[in-house]
Amino acid sequence: MIPFDYARPATVGAAVASINKDATAQLIAGGTNLVDLMKRGVMSPQKLIDVTRLPLKEIKEANGIIRIGALALNSEVAENETIRKALPLLSQALNAGASAQIRNMATVGGNAMQRTRCPYFYDTVMPCNKRQPGTGCSALKGYNRMHAIFGASDKCIAVNPSDMCIALAALEATVIVAGAKGERRIPILDFHRLPGDNPAKDNNLQKGEMITAIEVPVNKAFAKNSLYQKIRDRASYAFALVSVAAALDIKGKTIQQARLAMGGVAHKPWRLTTAETFLKGKEATVANFQQAAALALKDAKSYGHNDFKLTLAPNTIVHTLKTLTGI
Repeated sequence: MIPFDYARPATVGAAVASINKDATAQLIAGGTNLVDLMKRGVMSPQKLIDVTRLPLKEIKEANGIIRIGALALNSEVAENETIRKALPLLSQALNAGASAQIRNMATVGGNAMQRTRCPYFYDTVMPCNKRQPGTGCSALKGYNRMHAIFGASDKCIAVNPSDMCIALAALEATVIVAGAKGERRIPILDFHRLPGDNPAKDNNLQKGEMITAIEVPVNKAFAKNSLYQKIRDRASYAFALVSVAAALDIKGKTIQQARLAMGGVAHKPWRLTTAETFLKGKEATVANFQQAAALALKDAKSYGHNDFKLTLAPNTIVHTLKTLTGI
C-alpha cells in the first residue's frame, strides 16, 4: 500500500468537509472491503477519513419507519430484535453475507458502498473499465461465470456483491446521505448504477456526500411472508451465483402484493417488477410462479461461462416462492 494521511472527525459535518477537501479521500469504518482493495493496489487513496466516532449506530423505529445508522454493524442489525421482527428479510440477507467475523466489522453504510468482486477488477494486470476507464472489459470474453445477465453493457458485466442491498431493494428502502448542501434522500433502487458507458462509478452519490442512514418502511404483511435465498458454491463466505429476496402480502391463496429482487445478476440490485405485477391478484401456484419467473428472465443475456444462470435464476425464483408459501 502507498502511504496515506489519516483523519478522524468527530461530526458528520467535519467528515463531509474532509471529503470535499481531498478528491482522493476515502471514508473508512470497518474496512472489510477498502483495505483489501488498497492492499492489492486497486484503490490508492491519499487520505483515509475514519468515521467510526460518528454517532451513526442507532437502530430505531418511529411512524412506521425503521432507521438504521450507517455505522451500525451488519451483525448487530441482523440480530436486532426490531429488525428480526419487522424486517426478517433484511436479517436473513445480512446473515447470508460473508463470515461472522466480517459481519462483526462491516457496517451498513460500507455494505451499500462495497465494490464488485469481479476477479478482473482485482487483478491490476488485466484490462478493466471499472478500475481503469477505457482499457476494456476482460470479463466479456474471459471467465465470466459469476457475471451479470441483466443490465450489462459492452463496457462492464460485473455484478453488485451485496446481499443486504438485495433485501433493501425488495423492501423499498431509502438511503439518507449528507453533503455540503445538506441532507438528501435516495431510493435504494436509484442509489446504485448500471455500468453503461461509465462502469467506474458504482452509485449516484455526489462528490463529498456520505451515507448517514438507511430507512426502511415497515410492512406487517411482508414481515409475515418473506424469505431470502442465496445460491452459492459453498455454504459460507461465498458470493451469490444468484439470490432472491421475496416478500408477499397473501390472503388465503391469493397474492395481494409481491416484492421480488435478485442478486448476483446485475451491476445493481435487480428488482423483478414485471414478475411482481404478474403475481398481483394471482393464486399462489407453481404454474403462476413459473410464469412469473419466465417473465422476470425475458431480457436476460448470458456471456458463456454464466449461461447456467439463465436456468438457475428462474429456478431459484420458483423455489423461493414455493418455500415461502409452503407449496
